[in-house]
Amino acid sequence: MEMISVALPKGRLGEKVYAQFKAAGYPCPSIEEENRKLIFENPEAGIRYFWVKPSDVAIYVERGAADIGVAGKDILLEYNPDVYELADLGLGKCRMCVAAKRDFREQADRVLRVATKFPHIAGRYYASLSRDIDIIHLNGSIEIAPILGLSDVIVDIVETGKTLLENNLEPKATIVPISARLIANKVGYKFKHTKIGELCCRMEELSQKGQACHD
Repeated sequence: MEMISVALPKGRLGEKVYAQFKAAGYPCPSIEEENRKLIFENPEAGIRYFWVKPSDVAIYVERGAADIGVAGKDILLEYNPDVYELADLGLGKCRMCVAAKRDFREQADRVLRVATKFPHIAGRYYASLSRDIDIIHLNGSIEIAPILGLSDVIVDIVETGKTLLENNLEPKATIVPISARLIANKVGYKFKHTKIGELCCRMEELSQKGQACHD
């Protein structure tokens, strides 16, 4: 049987994603066992899974090591991989926001210092506002930047806002909603169109049912 290779993001999101694949009819018992394996197959279901770092999923799919994968919309917007975006799975919902100290007041006549892990998203957002900015690219602990005076604002993913609140920061603007997206390699999609299309339909049905339950 023809196999579909799936790149899953490691961590909590990946576990939720796998549960959705399983519910859609693509189980793989070995992935649920206690082991250190990274690749798991179920020939009967025609599926092969492997775990990768969330930010690497799109690379594996774009380069054809995986036929499909699940990546956050933030990764797709930041790196703009050459893949097909097939469906919004409705998982891992959060938002990309501008945040700053509660008492921050922007001065339009000076360059805005923006700390972020997402320089391309931040750059495009402020370009759309015709705002001059100085991007400070950080890899972690973004919230500390405005506290220490390194930046005026931050651009980062916000889920509950608790971390911001605990650091005397607050969201000032929402740039874009974020959630997990099903993506496909363009060549793989062409040659496995029927199987991937069927899988996509099943996943979308589950997402819509999940949405209806939460509404």
